[in-house]
Amino acid sequence: MSCFIIEGGEKVKGEITVQGSKNGTLPLLSAVLLTQGKNVLYGCPQLSDVTSALKILTYLGCKTEHKNGTAVIDCTDAWRCDIPDFLMREMRSSVVFLGALLARFGKAELSAPGGCEIGLRPIDLHIEAMKALGAEVNESGGRIFFACPQGLHATRITLSFPSVGATENIILASCTAKGETVIVNAAREPEIIELAHFLNRCGAKIKGAGESVIYIEGTDKLYPCEHTVEQDRIAAVTFMAAAAVTGGEIFLNGLHQGLLMPVLEPFKESGCTVKADANGVHLIAPKRLRRIKTVRTMPYPGFPTDSQADFAVMASVAEGTSVIVENIFENRFKYIAELNKMGACARAEGRVAVIEGVKRLESARVEATDLRAGSALVAAALNARGSTVVDGVAYIDRGYESLEVQLKRLGAKIKRGV
Repeated sequence: MSCFIIEGGEKVKGEITVQGSKNGTLPLLSAVLLTQGKNVLYGCPQLSDVTSALKILTYLGCKTEHKNGTAVIDCTDAWRCDIPDFLMREMRSSVVFLGALLARFGKAELSAPGGCEIGLRPIDLHIEAMKALGAEVNESGGRIFFACPQGLHATRITLSFPSVGATENIILASCTAKGETVIVNAAREPEIIELAHFLNRCGAKIKGAGESVIYIEGTDKLYPCEHTVEQDRIAAVTFMAAAAVTGGEIFLNGLHQGLLMPVLEPFKESGCTVKADANGVHLIAPKRLRRIKTVRTMPYPGFPTDSQADFAVMASVAEGTSVIVENIFENRFKYIAELNKMGACARAEGRVAVIEGVKRLESARVEATDLRAGSALVAAALNARGSTVVDGVAYIDRGYESLEVQLKRLGAKIKRGV
């Protein structure tokens, strides 16, 4: 597994166009299964998770091509409805293919998804939702079998938690179901809005995406289309945090500030100046960051769990004591021990981390424990004195397109090693 070698102390400064969204691309790559013909996704990021999703589509019988940020997928000849264990294990979001497989073939076979060890990602909500839509479910030998011999039918589904993945699967399964499906307590993330926008362009009839209640009127057939993937709001926060902890300045070209609404106030609370207009988002860091009193991760439009590690790094070099409360995943503070190796003064107990800022971090050899922890440790290394080695870069490659290349362009001293 490769590593990043980072010489700290250089300001992250300059302009960047953020890659296409990982969390937005993956459900789109499932949605193409509902069509026959060539779909084209522009701004499709070169990530290992995207590669895994394309492998799944190829296995299912689709023709795929991905180069220079453009993915072309033709699902005309798709014929398989099963996803083998080795492909399911490659990414946490693999279950998002469930709804599309059921909608297209009337059956699906898969196993529990893999990916980062940030806590349980039960698929109970997905299974119960598919049952409500008319699927029969059986489990044997670690495999889950779904079948709807009478076809999927519309219904009203109230989610006990606004799960992004479950909301996506219900939308995908309902696009061609008979009647109107209603999702109550639906996830409201921008990625849900993007999925609905894509599907509507393909001929679906979806209303209310981005609100807590979504309506899907089933239609007979969907058609392929071309779509440009939104910029990655989580990656944007990582670059902003890197600039913040190095006393730098960054302009995110073309990024819509609406994608960053849940994190703008915490950035400002830390002392950063954040300005946004039609051209993008501009962040200017202070000489030293201030404490962020309390950050609580919540479903959108609350503070995103995927960004809490970045803010923990900011808090570790801020003046004062900050508190982070993790309300989504139960095992997302593994990186705290790695951060403390770099001289941070942080402790985590259960779902709460308390971080007392130090003036500067020190170099060390640390290991990425998951995707977002890994990118945050890279930001920490940019602040640290001396040369830091971040192991476990394979995690980071799941969600960041050549992170070291992007940071080099912004003035960082970083290279990939083995």
